[in-house]
Amino acid sequence: MFLQWNESTVYSATAAYFATRLAGAPPLRPGNAPVHPLTLAQAKQVQARLQAQGFPISKVDGIIGEETRAAARLAQQKLGLPADGYPDAALLEKL
Repeated sequence: MFLQWNESTVYSATAAYFATRLAGAPPLRPGNAPVHPLTLAQAKQVQARLQAQGFPISKVDGIIGEETRAAARLAQQKLGLPADGYPDAALLEKL
């Protein structure tokens, strides 16, 4: 039987966090930076604008998944924004 590594980002991050905790690291604490998530309408606008500019977005549904984050990261790099892959108002404005 051939085994493969789970390539999920969440799985990888969870495994890494678990390993650091096993090694004695303290638990993570929530940050204190303000978070301003996009509304559903804004998320759809970001996806539509990314798609219109040729970034790989297969559907405009307002759901920020792996595909949207990857396209957002590419756009953020191109536009000189922090490339964290999380669409925000700054990205929407620059698009």
